[in-house]
Amino acid sequence: MILPHSEIFGALPDGTLVDVFTLTNRHGLRMRVMTYGAVLLSLEVPDRSGQLADVVLGFTTLEEYLSSSGFHGTVAGRFANRIAQGQFTLDGQDFQLAINNEPAGIPCALHGGLKGFDKAVWKAEGVARDDAQGVRFRHLSPDGDEGYPGNLEVHLTYWLTDQNEWQIDYETVTDMPTPVNLTQHAFFNLKGESEGTILDHELKLNATRFTPVTAGLIPTGELRSVIGSPLNFTTSTAIGDRIEADDEQLKFARGYDHNYVLDHADGPLTLAARVLEPKSGRVMEVLTTEPGVQLYTGNFLTGAELGKSSRPYDFRNGFCLETQHFPDSPNQPAFPNCILRPGETLRSKTIYRFTTA
Repeated sequence: MILPHSEIFGALPDGTLVDVFTLTNRHGLRMRVMTYGAVLLSLEVPDRSGQLADVVLGFTTLEEYLSSSGFHGTVAGRFANRIAQGQFTLDGQDFQLAINNEPAGIPCALHGGLKGFDKAVWKAEGVARDDAQGVRFRHLSPDGDEGYPGNLEVHLTYWLTDQNEWQIDYETVTDMPTPVNLTQHAFFNLKGESEGTILDHELKLNATRFTPVTAGLIPTGELRSVIGSPLNFTTSTAIGDRIEADDEQLKFARGYDHNYVLDHADGPLTLAARVLEPKSGRVMEVLTTEPGVQLYTGNFLTGAELGKSSRPYDFRNGFCLETQHFPDSPNQPAFPNCILRPGETLRSKTIYRFTTA
């Protein structure tokens, strides 16, 4: 397997160059990623008749990514999702993070802060193995970055395999105890990135519980059963079937924006989710070593941003399945541990697998 092709995608206002890598596999799949935010720019996958379409929402130019606040295709960190009031206590010391989100007027730290990993220019090199092309990214988050303690070194590898899988490998080390929660924030539409609503996509989640939230979208600490609620995706169900149900959780989030507790997680790869787009026949499966996955249905897409096809990304035109530790974990001792300590190496793996039905 040859190394992926790379070229300059653009430059930041300070002159820092941003590279783009193009990965291909033996079946014609093509993936483009850039060093700014380790962003997934595009991913072209076939429908049941073999026709390729880009299934990832995004933009054409670097300038559009710099001005967007939607985390399109980025890696979120140092702590993905929300931390209540941007505050936590670790080993008896209080920490205040940058506040960059206020659902229902209630402040929190979201996806790493004002300048999280999504706004970093990662160091990167093309890599290859017998069955895949890849890009190996590296980023050093210094002590005090957005309020987090410790120097955190992050290694991230994307692979596009001949099995039509996008594999993501995370590896992190620190010199001080610190919370860590990394995820990929790609918005998907399996019809194609500018083909309208995702409400007809059929979703199954390997999760019988979720973490209910307050009006500020912060978990209450409860692990609640999905059975009998409109958050139940234990059998394949169209995303739009119950999204407008008279349910407090759905009203808080304007749809689905909830962390699901994966069954039989924490260890070997778990099949977290399966999504079918009936018209094209495209199927996406999500496998992960993480304990949770956030289902987000594009409830804050407004149509103000034009995508790669010069069409607006409207309300619920994309969905995310963000594999993760649970939101607000630093303040929830009953949730799976998210604290990385010196001498430990945190490793995580997520796979997005594409087939047809």
